[in-house]
Amino acid sequence: MNIIKFLDEFTSENLTQKGASRRDAFSTFSSLGKKAAIAAVPFGLATLSNKAKAATMFQTNEAVDALQLALTLEYLEASFYLQALNSNVLDQDNTGMSTAIYEQISMHESAHVTLLEDTLVSLGETPVAEPTFDFTAGGAFDPFNTQGDAATSYAQLLALAQAFEDTGVRAYKGQAGALMGNDDLLTAALQIHSVEARHASEIRRLRGLKGWITQNQRGAGMPEATQAVYNGEENIDQATIITTDLGDGSPFTLDAATEAYDEILTGDESVAIASLFIVS
Repeated sequence: MNIIKFLDEFTSENLTQKGASRRDAFSTFSSLGKKAAIAAVPFGLATLSNKAKAATMFQTNEAVDALQLALTLEYLEASFYLQALNSNVLDQDNTGMSTAIYEQISMHESAHVTLLEDTLVSLGETPVAEPTFDFTAGGAFDPFNTQGDAATSYAQLLALAQAFEDTGVRAYKGQAGALMGNDDLLTAALQIHSVEARHASEIRRLRGLKGWITQNQRGAGMPEATQAVYNGEENIDQATIITTDLGDGSPFTLDAATEAYDEILTGDESVAIASLFIVS
């Protein structure tokens, strides 16, 4: 199924006029992001394992949907790094550092895919099928140097890696609440989340940037199309505490106040970003 078409269909104002079986199949899904993440899963979920039955049906569905969304994002990252390593664009870095970092991250992302697939199978669920990706985003980018401009392609390769990793960090945070009813699933997600944060910091350092996000700035050289990854990071209200008011004797600057805290991406926001690179 084309996920972009899926999004169009399920954001239609005529959703309530769809057939009853389809409406009922999605009656427990709480967000568009979660719906899109299971686009390739047949209607009618498989029988749940005994472990999954320990949670309520709503909690289980919500947790499964969160894992399917995470798996879709991990597919995207794993595919991106493999294609990057096969493109020779990283040869632009004569130190070999970029290749070494991409090789390590690629192994991590592949391991994340395997863990999420195996976890879903253990729950009696069918993992969402890996989409077909277009990392040019319809021609907006040329990260694999098909146009013969290796320097530009190298810069875009690093920029897209940053965008994908920063998306992953915020997306995992956004889905944590859906896993609160299952300690094992929450632990697994948090273990991946912290590694995604390390990836994001490593890529940003590779690009000569700070290892963290300042306000809603995407960083020098980042394409405007990636701005959605950073929207909302300028928030200074944390649990009703205004972070610019904190500090020992003098308030924190806006930069410092926003760098100290990360924001979530909702399922809807994560899917919108990923869909820029999903063909089917």
